[in-house]
Amino acid sequence: MIIDIDLTPSPESIKLDSLKQAQEAAIELLKNDPNTFWNNVQESAIHFGMKVLAAIVIYIVGAWLIGRVKKIMERIFARKKTERTLASFISSFVSIMLTVLLVVITISTLGVDTTSFAALLAAGGMAIGMALSGTVQNFAGGIMILAFKPFKAGDFIEAGGHKGTVMDVSIVSTKILTPDNRVVILPNGSLSNGNIENYNAQQLRRVDLEVSVDYGVDADACIDAIKKLISEDTRVLTSADKRPLTQGPTSVNTNGIPIPDPFVALNRLNSNDISFVVRVWVLSAAYWDVYFDLQKKLYTELPKQGFTFAYPHCDVTIKKEA
Repeated sequence: MIIDIDLTPSPESIKLDSLKQAQEAAIELLKNDPNTFWNNVQESAIHFGMKVLAAIVIYIVGAWLIGRVKKIMERIFARKKTERTLASFISSFVSIMLTVLLVVITISTLGVDTTSFAALLAAGGMAIGMALSGTVQNFAGGIMILAFKPFKAGDFIEAGGHKGTVMDVSIVSTKILTPDNRVVILPNGSLSNGNIENYNAQQLRRVDLEVSVDYGVDADACIDAIKKLISEDTRVLTSADKRPLTQGPTSVNTNGIPIPDPFVALNRLNSNDISFVVRVWVLSAAYWDVYFDLQKKLYTELPKQGFTFAYPHCDVTIKKEA
């Protein structure tokens, strides 16, 4: 039987041997020529001190430059009116990356081999990325949301099966407040990949109502009565409305598109009733107030004018045998 034995020395053993030989040579030099030994120690100390001084100078100057870059980025973000969360994230990310690069350069200035250090950083980054894959997805989704702005704080949205007012948009999640005062935190990963319905994206909204009345009513008279009741609400907008349209501190911009007049028409002939469709335009902030107030007003006033509301019923005819 032949046994193959590798007698090639490992790099670790070679390094240990070199250190041992250098140590033995230094001890021998100290014994034989102390003056030369201490001169060499002094020169080595001065050389290393210069490296340390250079490393300190590089770190101080680099830290100052990183601070300047961060301030310049903040001014650019402020001038471009970039989303605060996105601006803060980008600024912090760039600052961290530059700081890591500065540390590597500083260490290499001291004469330390940074190859192993860079490999350690890469391995650590890969391990963290694999462990936080879901967080990385939310992180990327947060960047998309902050960059494209499908909604902002204060908007009422429907997403992920929840409805609510956006309280805060962070880099990994979005916090909304539901109408019944529950706080829901939605991960940005699924939020950016799903459907988002923003109820406040436009400054105007259309209120849609349906009014059902009995068969036999005068359709034109009912339409006129509904239009008259609508016109009494000053929050309902028309194409001839010359009032300054305001929503909070800003004025409404319709982009040159005229506001449609209130629309009322006979919509459907049902089994037990006829229904009229009602469409009016209002400011988004007044949507729910107008929606509920108009329904109450129609329910209260139409019967007084002879337009009774229909309900499911059936006529039963009893035939009496002679």
